[in-house]
Amino acid sequence: MTLADVAQRTWDAVAAGDVDALVADYTDDMIFVMPGQNDITRGIPDFRAFVENFGAVAPAGFEITGLRQIEGDGEVVTICDWKSDRVEASQLTVLFRFRGDKIFEERWFVDTEQWKGNAP
Repeated sequence: MTLADVAQRTWDAVAAGDVDALVADYTDDMIFVMPGQNDITRGIPDFRAFVENFGAVAPAGFEITGLRQIEGDGEVVTICDWKSDRVEASQLTVLFRFRGDKIFEERWFVDTEQWKGNAP
């Protein structure tokens, strides 16, 4: 299995609402960084809580419409096509950094003004 396959498996777990399957691909000391958040989320328990409450930070009507994985040395970049009630179509990028076959860092790159619904 490639690292891109692991990254895709995390997206599949999110789509299925299977948080247990999602966190199984992360190291215990993982970090999660999303623009516009006040803190870095550290560790599986806090990451699980964030994922379970993602609707509180996602734009209303958020929907992923496409994914592409680009694999590098110990990392995968996902280009994520998305839309919401106020945004007809956009993209964000997610960097997954790996230790072996486990993710130890997930970092989102997104237009935060658009994400908050303040820009077209």
